[in-house]
Amino acid sequence: MGRQIVVARPGIDETERKMILDSAAEAGYEAIFGSGDELTEEMLSAEILYGEGPAVNAAAARSEALKWLCASFAGVDDFCAPGAFKNEQAILSNSAGSYGVSLAEHAIALALMMMRRIPVFYDGIKARKWLEPLPQDGIKDARVTLLGTGDAGRCLARRIKGFEPACITGVCRSGKSREAAFDRVVKTEELANVLRETDLLIMSLPGTTETYHLMSEEMFAAIQPGAYLVNIGRGSVIDEKALIAALKDGKLAGAALDVLETEPPAVDSPLWDMPNLLLTPHVAGNLTMAYTRRRNTEMFCEDLKRFAKGEPLLHQVDRSRGY
Repeated sequence: MGRQIVVARPGIDETERKMILDSAAEAGYEAIFGSGDELTEEMLSAEILYGEGPAVNAAAARSEALKWLCASFAGVDDFCAPGAFKNEQAILSNSAGSYGVSLAEHAIALALMMMRRIPVFYDGIKARKWLEPLPQDGIKDARVTLLGTGDAGRCLARRIKGFEPACITGVCRSGKSREAAFDRVVKTEELANVLRETDLLIMSLPGTTETYHLMSEEMFAAIQPGAYLVNIGRGSVIDEKALIAALKDGKLAGAALDVLETEPPAVDSPLWDMPNLLLTPHVAGNLTMAYTRRRNTEMFCEDLKRFAKGEPLLHQVDRSRGY
């Protein structure tokens, strides 16, 4: 049996299949296409896995042959946990760079829906009511804070710039970004001060021990009254009890969440019925856009060439940090 790659990523079309086959052949591998739902002997003997699903997780935990796992999604919390890999020397990469466009568009859509009161008008139309104009906010002249300056944050900054906000502030661990669309970038330690001057907060952080409940009761107390919040990163970054309190007392004008700590929330969760909360079912960054699927494949093929040459991967994850 030769050197094998098992591809277990959904939604691969014929063009992408050829891209993978050609790149695999160039790198000296045989590519086998399967499902992330069914664990196979090929998965357990492959040197490289690319994809997602319970079978991929199981193979990583059981395979001694695995040298590189390329997750076709962005968040790799499960693979950074103890025992996730049988071969602790295996390399982990993710596909975060393919989702920025989709995440950014979804975040802006949610922000505009809240700020322009679209759900209220839509509910009125569905009830055959022609509502009077209501007070509305907008991104124009707003002070926008992007908590997270990775691929999604950079895509957001570039797109939001066209709405002519008063300023765009990036917040991240290093306090640095080469993205020109940010008016300034500060360290996470300065978040509370930044929130005091924030009208729209969009969060795109990974789920790590460092980011767990970063948006705490203290941070909600600091945020500008009447601000809007959007989260497209990880639900664990927000203390949901503190969020609910901020929505109930009017500290926040509204919030929109594509991610929650528990998905879906419990049937008796207050999140379902809050009038100033907009929920979408974790659909901001899936493999649903043609651009995302194609870029996902391109990133894997780029790194496959580097892996075959023994070069560092462009999209490798630091498992100690979780990103």
